[in-house]
Amino acid sequence: MTSPASRATPVPVESGPSESRPPLELADVSVMIGGQGGDGTLTVSDLLGRYFRKCGLYVYTSRNVLSRIRGGHADASVRASRDPISAVKPQVDVLVAFDNEAIEMGRAELSPDGFILYDSTSFHSEIPTAVGFPFATLVGGPLGQPIFKNTAAYGALSVLLGFDPAKTRQVIEERFKRRGGEALEKNLKALEIGRHAALEAPNVANRYSVVEGDAHDLILTTGNQAVALGFVVGGGRFFAGYPITPATEIMEYLQRYLPPLGGVVRQAEDELGAVNMVLGAAYAGARAMTSTSGPGLSLMTEGIGQAGTAEIPILIADCQRVGPSTGQPTRHEQSDLSHLANLGHGEYPRFIVSPATPEDCFSLTVEALNLAEKWRVPVFLLLDQALCQNTATSPRFDLSRVHVDRGRRLRSEEAASLTEYKAYRITDDGVSPYAPPGTPGLWAEITGNEHDEWGHVSVNPVNRNRMMKKRMEKMVLARDDLPPARLFGDPAAKIGFIGFGSTSGPIRESQSILAARGIPTRYFQARTVYPVPVHELDPFLKGVDVAYVVEHNYTGQFARLVREHLPWHHAKLRSILKYDGYSFRTPQILAGVKEVS
Repeated sequence: MTSPASRATPVPVESGPSESRPPLELADVSVMIGGQGGDGTLTVSDLLGRYFRKCGLYVYTSRNVLSRIRGGHADASVRASRDPISAVKPQVDVLVAFDNEAIEMGRAELSPDGFILYDSTSFHSEIPTAVGFPFATLVGGPLGQPIFKNTAAYGALSVLLGFDPAKTRQVIEERFKRRGGEALEKNLKALEIGRHAALEAPNVANRYSVVEGDAHDLILTTGNQAVALGFVVGGGRFFAGYPITPATEIMEYLQRYLPPLGGVVRQAEDELGAVNMVLGAAYAGARAMTSTSGPGLSLMTEGIGQAGTAEIPILIADCQRVGPSTGQPTRHEQSDLSHLANLGHGEYPRFIVSPATPEDCFSLTVEALNLAEKWRVPVFLLLDQALCQNTATSPRFDLSRVHVDRGRRLRSEEAASLTEYKAYRITDDGVSPYAPPGTPGLWAEITGNEHDEWGHVSVNPVNRNRMMKKRMEKMVLARDDLPPARLFGDPAAKIGFIGFGSTSGPIRESQSILAARGIPTRYFQARTVYPVPVHELDPFLKGVDVAYVVEHNYTGQFARLVREHLPWHHAKLRSILKYDGYSFRTPQILAGVKEVS
C-alpha cells in the first residue's frame, strides 16, 4: 500500500535548478507564511523560529493578523541570520501559502530567487516558481483533521530548506509534548507526510541550504514576556488589567509567574477598575503595574491623574497600536506619545521610558519600578505592537544586575520617632518620606484634591503654589536617574538618526547599509522620551548637519516634542514617518534620507 505522501500530485516547477545543482546557500533567510485566520500560520512561524534557534541563528518574527478569532487574511514572517537582526527582511525568500490570497498579497515581497510552496487542496497557481501539495487532503485522511496541514507544510519546508531531519523532529517534540501523547503523535505523522511529499517532488529537496550560526546561548522571546519577567524580578507583586490587544500577553504571563511568588494578578471588569485597583495596591505599599493600549489608556486617564497629584507610584505599560478609537487593534503604530506627554486635565509629573529590544524591556521595567517608587510618580513604559508581540533573539536576562530601590520608605524605628507625619512634606527634591498605611502611630489623608502637607484639602493659593512646585520640579531633579540614551554609529558622522522603540532595529540595519556605501551615520536611541532629554539631544544635534526622526505616526510626535524643547535645532530636524500599520523596513528609511537619493 502506498503512503498518503506518495499519492501527492505536486505541481512541477517550470523553471528552476536541476536536481544536480548545489543548493543556494542562505546566511540571511526570510520565510512568509500566509492564509486565513485559523490556518495555523503562527504555528509554522513558531516551528521555524525554534529550528533556526537550534542552528545558532539570530531570529526575528513578525505577525500580520486581523482582529478576529477565525477567518480573514493572516500571515507571519520569520527571518533568520548569521548576524544580529531586529527587523523584517525587505524581501522574502520563501512564501508558504494556504490560499490564493496569500500568494496575491505575498508575491510582491518575494525576492527574484524566491520560491512559493502552497496548499493545492482547493486552488492551482500558474506562477512558474510555485509548487503545490494538497496538504489538507494529505493529512485529512490519515489524521482525521485537515488542521494538521500546517505541520505538514513545515515538513515540506524542512526539505526545501535542507533542514537536518533530527533537529526538525526535535522541534515538533518540544512544541507539542505538553499537549499530550495523541497530539504529539499526530503532529509527528503530519511532519513525515509533508517531508515525504516534498522529497518526491522534482526540484524541491535541498533547493536551499541555511547556514549554521554561533548564537547558541541566546533566548527567543517577546517584549511582552520580557516586561512580565522584569516586573516579577523587579519586585512587582500586584497587577490588574483588562484584556486588550496587543497588551494581553503581559497579564497572561504574569498569571503564570506571579502567584507562585506571593503576587496577585486580577482581571478587572474594565480599565477603570484596573487602574483604581493598582492605585490602591501601590498606596498600600506594593509594587503595582497595569498594561493597556490606546482605548484602555483613555479610560485610565483620570486615575493616572490621581496618581500624579496624590503622589502614588504606579507603572503603566502602554502597548501602542493603530488608533484613534478602536483603530486597528492588531496593527503597529507609535501614536500615543502626545497623549502620554499631555495626559489628563491639569499638570502633574510623569516619566515616559521606551525600550527598544526584549532585553531592554526587561531592564527598563525594573528601572521604571524604581523610578516610580523613588520619585513617587506615575511612570509609563512606552511599547509598540511590534516590540510587544514580535519574537526576537535576545541575550539571557542578567539577573545579577537587577537592583531594587524602594525609595524613601520610613523604617519602623524612624516612624516611631516622629512627632507628626506629613504624607506630603515639602522637601528639597520634592519626595516625601513614605509610610505604608497601618504603620503604628501614623495616620495620613490621601486625596486627589489639592492638599497641604498633611493631606488636608486646601484651596489656599500659597499652598497651591508650593505643592505644584514640589511635584513638578521632580521632572527636573530626576534627570540623572532617568534611563540614558544609547548612541550607535560613527560619532563624527554628520548625518544623524533619532528614534525610539522598535524603530531601532530598522534604523541600525539602515546604518549598516549606508556604511557599506561609504556614508557614515550616527543614531540616538531615546530611552527616556519624556521629559525630553535636552541634555543628551543638544550635544548630539550640535554634532550633525541633519537628523532624521524615524517614527510610526502621521504628525511626527517625537520630532514635535524635540522641536518644542530644542527650538534652536529646528532646521536640522527631518521626519521619516510611517503610519500604515506595518513596521519599517530598511528601503523605506533609506528612501527618506536625502543624502542617499
